[in-house]
Amino acid sequence: MLGELAKPVMYLSGVGPKKSELYEKLGIHTVYDLLYHFPRYYIDMNDPQSIRDAPLGEQVVLKGRVVRKLPEGRIRRGLSVYKVIFTDDTADVTIVIYNAAYLYKMLEVGHEYYLVGKLTGNMIRREINSPQVYPAADTDPVQPVYRLTEGITQNQLRINMHSALQSLSGFIYEPLPAEIMREYELCSLHYAMQNVHFPTDMHTLELAKSRLVFDELLTLALGMLMMKSRSRERAGCTMRAESIEDYYEALPFELTSGQKNAINDCISDMQKNYPMNRLIQGDVGSGKTAVAAGAAYFAFKNGCQTALMAPTEILAAQHYETLAGFLEPLGVKVVLLTGSMTAKKKEKIKEDIAAGEYAVVVGTHALVQASTVFKKLGLVITDEQHRFGVEQRALLAEKGDNPHKLVMSATPIPRTLALMIYGDLDISVLKELPKGRQPVETYAVTGKLRERAFGYVRQYLEEGRQGYIVCPMIEENAGDLRDVKSYAKDLSEGVFKDYKVGLLHGRMSPESKEKVMKSFKAHELDLLVSTTVVEVGVDVPNAAVIVIENADRYGLSQLHQLRGRVGRGEHKSSCILITDNPTEDVVQRLKILSKSHDGFEISQEDLRLRGPGDFFGSRQHGLPKLKIADMSQDMEVLMRAQEAAKKLMSSDPQLEAPENSSLKELVEHLFEQNVSND
Repeated sequence: MLGELAKPVMYLSGVGPKKSELYEKLGIHTVYDLLYHFPRYYIDMNDPQSIRDAPLGEQVVLKGRVVRKLPEGRIRRGLSVYKVIFTDDTADVTIVIYNAAYLYKMLEVGHEYYLVGKLTGNMIRREINSPQVYPAADTDPVQPVYRLTEGITQNQLRINMHSALQSLSGFIYEPLPAEIMREYELCSLHYAMQNVHFPTDMHTLELAKSRLVFDELLTLALGMLMMKSRSRERAGCTMRAESIEDYYEALPFELTSGQKNAINDCISDMQKNYPMNRLIQGDVGSGKTAVAAGAAYFAFKNGCQTALMAPTEILAAQHYETLAGFLEPLGVKVVLLTGSMTAKKKEKIKEDIAAGEYAVVVGTHALVQASTVFKKLGLVITDEQHRFGVEQRALLAEKGDNPHKLVMSATPIPRTLALMIYGDLDISVLKELPKGRQPVETYAVTGKLRERAFGYVRQYLEEGRQGYIVCPMIEENAGDLRDVKSYAKDLSEGVFKDYKVGLLHGRMSPESKEKVMKSFKAHELDLLVSTTVVEVGVDVPNAAVIVIENADRYGLSQLHQLRGRVGRGEHKSSCILITDNPTEDVVQRLKILSKSHDGFEISQEDLRLRGPGDFFGSRQHGLPKLKIADMSQDMEVLMRAQEAAKKLMSSDPQLEAPENSSLKELVEHLFEQNVSND
């Protein structure tokens, strides 16, 4: 279907073998890849500023003519400076060029040019250092600016892009069915490509972008729906209706309505003839484990085993204690299986699991080892979606006959975005916090108040509480950010010398991390200095204060996750956000966190302010990388694309109709790229 577009970029006019190797560094292998290498931003020459009114200290676009070229000046050996006087008749500006004789020669007296650069100086003497220069006579009014690699210039890329667009015009390629284009009022792909790379004005650019954003989000939505339908082709372990009223009655607290609804969702799913594939999405402390226990109890009443896999031993032990507390009084046998147990103990537990002695098995990756065999595995629960690869979840699911799957995530994500990230899962959301949870008092301060903040932490430690200090960097010489090791040493020998201070960072081995967290949980440490590895859900009810250094370096959602490390017991808790960069933007963001404790509201704000980087930060969800769509700006298009995807899938579930064949190819291409990029 892609025809000419599928050919290697090397064969494109003006590229050749050497330059194609450079293009490969940008992930560009074919003509198609080049066309989808979209500009990072645009320089709009349609409305240049006058030199007189252009703001100092900012990037500006000026249009004028060269009136005089001053002789070359030498600052020192090997450093020449050239000056050119430029005017637009409102005022003059001096172009300052260092060592670039070719640019000085290119500028001709009397000729008109556009200049793009930072304007400096004062109202009397204005300068622009080493600007980008475009001859006014033959420059496109809107200039695309691309991401480059060494050896390829903007000009070369633009020339190659013109050649690629000629390839596109050489044959008719239109992946969208005509009906969809009509219904959603979209321009043709050819028009979109021409105008996203070389628009004549910002209006044509918007038309082009809206078509390409729609394409990308439609392709993504179709891919997710197809994944979901595939998971529904296989019959699961169908369960019969059973009351779990005795589970509710045995709990020492009342479940929230959100928790009850989520349990009912699971029970309803597990009675269907295809496997449940559900995400329980809840804020820190919203009670996801109580939902998991309810689902596990329903599986037990149906004679099935449940496996719960946690990313670390300390989290597995925490889940084990909670589940055993909920379920063992009801006659459900719960066991913990982890890698650090003795070989003899593991062997005995595995024998008992295979014999069906235990109804609920909690563990780490030890659960997916070949030697772990279940008698009748009906439900698989994984904690913190992003800590496990799809492969690990699949391995655990293979231990049973297509068991039901439940995933628990403590990362609140706006629903529309969650539908896209977890497109192959149904979603239950826990909004309310269980009774008795106290909001964490949150303060944002500048670095000038750091000593006072540490004094506040000491008050908590004096009362017998514990605390965290989170520091963003682990590297030495990381500019203005402290190396966490030397920072912890300074604190332990200085302001906190009377307390036991521990250190936790991402470069430590899993065993060392576990050991530190166990010591902290056992109150063998008073204060834990850590990088963000501490954000994963270990429960330390006695921890009541957290200080987050360089808070401006994190997204709001991540700060909210870190804040969730405290406020887990009956003690009043505090979170102090410290920044040495109190810009208006930073102050606005940190204020949101000080006012709100609703993770979903915070994530919506984060999305609006920062885009979806926080959610897709480490490509953790296996979502294909987006080239032009921006989830924070394009929510409306996303909803339209999801609507269109549902319509297409309802009439043609496998996209086999001739008019959908190009779309199917795009879906496969997008998800193949994702696999190869991970």
